Amino acid sequence: MVLRGNRKWLLVLGMVLLIAMLSGCTSPNHTTSTEDLKSGNIWESNVVYYFALTLDKFAEWLGGSYGLAILLITIIVRTAILPLTLKQYRSSKAMQAIQPQMAEIKKKHKDNPQKQQEETMKLFQANKVNPMAGCLPLLVQMPVFMALYNSIYGNPEVRTHEFLGLQLGEPGPWYFLPLIAAATTFVQSKMMQKQQTQAMPGMGAMLMIFPVLIFVMALNFPSALPLYWIFSNIYTIVQNYFLYVRSSNKGKEALAK
Repeated sequence: MVLRGNRKWLLVLGMVLLIAMLSGCTSPNHTTSTEDLKSGNIWESNVVYYFALTLDKFAEWLGGSYGLAILLITIIVRTAILPLTLKQYRSSKAMQAIQPQMAEIKKKHKDNPQKQQEETMKLFQANKVNPMAGCLPLLVQMPVFMALYNSIYGNPEVRTHEFLGLQLGEPGPWYFLPLIAAATTFVQSKMMQKQQTQAMPGMGAMLMIFPVLIFVMALNFPSALPLYWIFSNIYTIVQNYFLYVRSSNKGKEALAK
């Protein structure tokens, strides 16, 4: 069990380091046209290029608005990975359901870690629970985030456009976007915290690091990037409301009856 817990921590820590690395390793003035991406390395030509091409096409359809194009591509990407999110949700619910049995096993075999692990694995198998299933959406979202990051961050067309009075190629004024990006990240992390800490003890503290990390990075990023985070966070907040808050309230109402 300790090994599995360490793997989950390492995965989340890897995501934090990845985002931090992206924030520090790219020149703020670096731009790459969509056509240049086509002749780039394997990652650029086979992944980032198609995200950038889609972004350009959406902007063309939406009257040249890259702000709306970022919103549309965010909705499409987040909806595409929704089945994985639902899988994560079912996994966390299954883990919650067997928490009493897990606590009993831990108490019964507190002096025998090996026996404790064996009995816990039997419990997982009997209930068809995979404790690592909740990590799958995180793994899938990493390359998606990286591709969107590169297609937005380096696009010279995005940098020359305005959206809602904001210059997409420059950091927003008065910490406006960084604060909203951090606040929406905090809200969606808080909504997930109760569920994730039950399935993955210790995850709560890690989830609360993300708002601070997002705020610090957004201070220097072009407005297009925190704008993407805000759109993505709002999508997640609405999604989590229906998955966690509303379903939890319905469960409480059912018990009350």
